[in-house]
Amino acid sequence: MKVLIRSDSSSTIGHGHIKRDLVLAKQYDDVSFACMELQGSLIDEIPYTVYELSSASIYELINLIKREKFDFLIIDHYDIDKDDEMLIKLETGVKILCLDDMYKEHYCDILLNVNAYAKIDEYKDLVPKFCEIRCGFSCALIRDEFYEEAKIQREKKYDFFICMGGVDSKNLSANIANEISKDKKIIIATTSANLNLDKLKEFVASKSNITLVIDSENLAKLMNESKKLIISASSLINEALMLKANFKAICTAKNQENIATWLGQKGYEVEMMI
Repeated sequence: MKVLIRSDSSSTIGHGHIKRDLVLAKQYDDVSFACMELQGSLIDEIPYTVYELSSASIYELINLIKREKFDFLIIDHYDIDKDDEMLIKLETGVKILCLDDMYKEHYCDILLNVNAYAKIDEYKDLVPKFCEIRCGFSCALIRDEFYEEAKIQREKKYDFFICMGGVDSKNLSANIANEISKDKKIIIATTSANLNLDKLKEFVASKSNITLVIDSENLAKLMNESKKLIISASSLINEALMLKANFKAICTAKNQENIATWLGQKGYEVEMMI
């Protein structure tokens, strides 16, 4: 089966979609990605063939599917809606899997919601009757390093681990760290796509108790070495749950409201910053 994954990443969108898609891609043998080249994107880090789209036009995507004869389309993109999916299906006949985080309507063969709060019943009137629904933590797309790290008891080197996603578009990391007692050891994780990186570096340079890591390849280990995590209510939540970590979730975007609400109901510490 020839699989195409349609997803984007950038300094404003974030990296979460691509990161989880790379985990999903391991389930298939013949995989390609279709992405737009946006500022701060992860295109260069995708170890598969990437078709760079010149626009968000659904017709450009349809033409690519036809030209390269893809059999299966995975859509992980908030700007592609039910009507777009119906058109893609009509024009190409591909099997479609849609990732969803917000209980939206979709026209697809498989619906995947990887969030712990997700329930199959909620999609009863949102997808076609022929759609297979996969939901919940058992379907979580978690990187292998977290499964391995969950087996290890680490010495706690840091009092707090702070990560507001890969790009921290609201520049919250410094503000959060600044509110923590100066005698606590803090590690802040971010990526080179963070548009506020220079400001963050300047902030950390004057703080002897704070360490800044950029583009870390050992995120699971750093999280496991920390007494408490302060993280965005994003894909980081599933990773924290896998580690059975003590954490506080910060909701910074509309698509994080469902997971933030669920966490609050389960007794986890949550703060809304939308």
